[in-house]
Amino acid sequence: MAIAALPSVWVVIVASLLLPSTVSALKFRVGGEKGWTEPNGDAAENYNHWASHNRFRVGDSLYFRYENDSLLEVTKDDYKRCYTANPLRKFASGITTVALDRSGLFFFISGEPGHCEAGQRLIVRVGSRPDPRGVTASPAPAPYTGPVVVSSAARAPAGAVAVALAAALCFFMLH
Repeated sequence: MAIAALPSVWVVIVASLLLPSTVSALKFRVGGEKGWTEPNGDAAENYNHWASHNRFRVGDSLYFRYENDSLLEVTKDDYKRCYTANPLRKFASGITTVALDRSGLFFFISGEPGHCEAGQRLIVRVGSRPDPRGVTASPAPAPYTGPVVVSSAARAPAGAVAVALAAALCFFMLH
């Protein structure tokens, strides 16, 4: 390849980095190092507080690790009552990954007696993925009006890393 052709190659590389990129799915570890456990009285942060500091999108997943317990996905009413008899889904393997495959609210509780009442329950609000073509998705689901409101923190914009890399590449090309 001739030296004179190198600048056009760099222009193509920089342009491709600046094009809208897809946002990769994230895997969230529920409960951090402790995992999915019954909260003790000294717990400074409960599961819904943790969820309020994260932004969940369709395609993300939740990773639950637990011992001598189970995980139930339940309806909103069963969540509010800590009702374990009629779950939408039940998991008891000790390690469970739940795919967040739709936008809206997901409700999880422990299947062990007394654990949900002690705070071992979680509401996750899942937003839709931004369309890489710039097309607006359908309206967001109505906000949950129950006792626990889950908000979310902002993620870095999808193309932020690509823009930073392109800027650094241009800087080094010019110097």
